[in-house]
Amino acid sequence: MNNAVSSQHPLRRLLDFARPYRRNIILGSVFSVCNKVFDVLPEILIGVSVDVVVNQKDSFLAKLGVSDPMQQLWALAALTVLIWVFESLFEYLYALRWRGLAQDMQHELRQAAYSHLQKLPPDFINSERSGRLMALMNEDVNQIERFLNTGANDLIQVFVSSLLVGAVFFVLTADLAVLALLPIPMILFGAFWFQKRLYPRYTAAREAAATVSNRLNNNLAGMTTIQAYTAEEFESEHVRIASNAFRERNADAIKFSAAITPVIRMAVMAGFVVTLLYGGYLCLSGKLGVGSYTVLVYLTQRLLWPMTRLADMTDLYQRAMASVNRVMDLLETALPKQSTREFSSPVKGALRFENIFFAYGDTPTLSDINIDIPAGSTIAFVGGTGSGKSTLLKLLLRFLSPDKGRILFDGQDIADINSTVLRKQLGYVAQDPFLTDGSIADNIAYGEYHADRKAVETAADAAEASEFISTLPNGFDNEVGERGTQLSGGQRQRIALARALYRNPAVLILDEATSAVDNETEAAIQRSLARVSKNRTTIIVAHRLSTVRSADMIFVIEKWRLVVQGRHQELLASDGVYASLWKLQTGEAF
Repeated sequence: MNNAVSSQHPLRRLLDFARPYRRNIILGSVFSVCNKVFDVLPEILIGVSVDVVVNQKDSFLAKLGVSDPMQQLWALAALTVLIWVFESLFEYLYALRWRGLAQDMQHELRQAAYSHLQKLPPDFINSERSGRLMALMNEDVNQIERFLNTGANDLIQVFVSSLLVGAVFFVLTADLAVLALLPIPMILFGAFWFQKRLYPRYTAAREAAATVSNRLNNNLAGMTTIQAYTAEEFESEHVRIASNAFRERNADAIKFSAAITPVIRMAVMAGFVVTLLYGGYLCLSGKLGVGSYTVLVYLTQRLLWPMTRLADMTDLYQRAMASVNRVMDLLETALPKQSTREFSSPVKGALRFENIFFAYGDTPTLSDINIDIPAGSTIAFVGGTGSGKSTLLKLLLRFLSPDKGRILFDGQDIADINSTVLRKQLGYVAQDPFLTDGSIADNIAYGEYHADRKAVETAADAAEASEFISTLPNGFDNEVGERGTQLSGGQRQRIALARALYRNPAVLILDEATSAVDNETEAAIQRSLARVSKNRTTIIVAHRLSTVRSADMIFVIEKWRLVVQGRHQELLASDGVYASLWKLQTGEAF
């Protein structure tokens, strides 16, 4: 993932992403403020009603022209109804806006993260832990949703209530206001002090959670191997260690987050005691009315007690900000340079690798590779493990870019061709094919919403898959299960070949496509290739040399270099590297 640390505050990064929803944010904030204004007013009405009962015709309302005490009470009752109606209305409106925004942002963030991830090279995804990426697109995005759902409104309302109550205090008695509000700086300082120390702890907890997710993901995928090697206890211990590390990281954060509320409660108690004693003294000495004293006592709680929730707010906020940084770091990971150009002429499938050099870090993988592949020919790359064969395919598919040299497709540098346009002309069959959780027809026409059923059946025939498909209960509509688990390895491979042929590509690429299949499946694939490779450029990467005997040209790659090329019989006659590999695999003496 992008190692550069953004200097922007995570909240600013989130707001920048949420620009299209700015109107909802503003309206939600306005409704939160209005709700809090009407939420504070009932406490003031309590003080006014006490003033009416105690002072009657000398009350505050009497000075406004309502002299009869019962009329004053009726006016207060009507005002109370209006205040509660508006408070409830704005509560409904802010909940609608904030919760709607939370769901929209959850959707947009997850879609943006996944879409961005799809544009990154497969090697980036392979270098990242799959559990970490899964945690990012699920738990991190959900954490941001939880903050927007409730936390944003809570923070706004605590701030607004502090301003409103503080204003009322200063209007009624400035001396008491200063004393009663003294705990607030202490509360805020404590909250920020804890917040600063919580952030790195929650970041560490999120990383530990990703480790747990990664471990579980790997183990679920490899459960057959785990059980076959009776390694259940061994892997359970691995999960226990990862889970315990997550628990410890969380416990470290909890030690701080749990301390916030007790500290704030002590500060709240100090403010309340000051209001109770000093306000009571002013009331008894005639310097403060009973109604005003009642208002102050109620508002002290209204102001200070909600601040005990700062612990939960800080906790939620810090978790969300840690998640925002993780998601935004992914979204800001640089994408490969992308051209918008298409092929300048009808595609034929001629390829040329010119002076290719590529290295992973300081480790060379390919050096000085020069290969010509005429359109419509069948060629093969062979060589030992780690010789660079698969890297050549990754360069052709634009998953990687050469450090030096270029690859020409019908005379055009593929770096100048839009990668989507390029890949539509390439049919790729991997050693371990990916099948989506759908029907056989869905997998053959993978990537299309409205498949051509006749073309699906034709591709299956060409891949010699129709025979086994016809034996399934629902034929082409039969579900393959997650990652194709309802099919055998050979069946999955033939479906993958049919999928490549369905696209009718100019270049067909098979990357160790027969290395893990039985002899019958290999023979079926060979027969299929003999038919479909006519007038189509076909590239085969193979360990099994029996699969490349009929290739028009075989390129032998060893230690990152092209060491020899020729047809099968020519290479055997030369008694070189290829001949040695043939002897090793077949035991033949020729």
